[in-house]
Amino acid sequence: MKVDFEVVRAMALALPGVEESTLHGAPSLKVSGRLLACPALHKSAEPNSLVVRISFGEREALLAAQPGVFYVTDHFLKYPTVLIRLSRIRRDSLRDVMGMAWRFVSSKGNRARTI
Repeated sequence: MKVDFEVVRAMALALPGVEESTLHGAPSLKVSGRLLACPALHKSAEPNSLVVRISFGEREALLAAQPGVFYVTDHFLKYPTVLIRLSRIRRDSLRDVMGMAWRFVSSKGNRARTI
């Protein structure tokens, strides 16, 4: 089954405190006003990609485990984010990553800058 932003939205809204918002005029998902995920709009990102906020350590693990699904461009290197090729991710993997992102964004100690 196709994974698109509607699938991401439904998964994210099932998590506590997630709300729909916008970022640079595009739909986004936030927790307490902090970005959780949004379509990757920067020109360096591949079409149909998602930006998800996670820790740098989790990003490195995802990149090593599934480089065909997860990637990062120079623009996103300094941010605690990973890019996801929605056409290549399985729903169960997406659910796991959204959970990671929710825990990262929801943690009280996390005040990392957003994109």
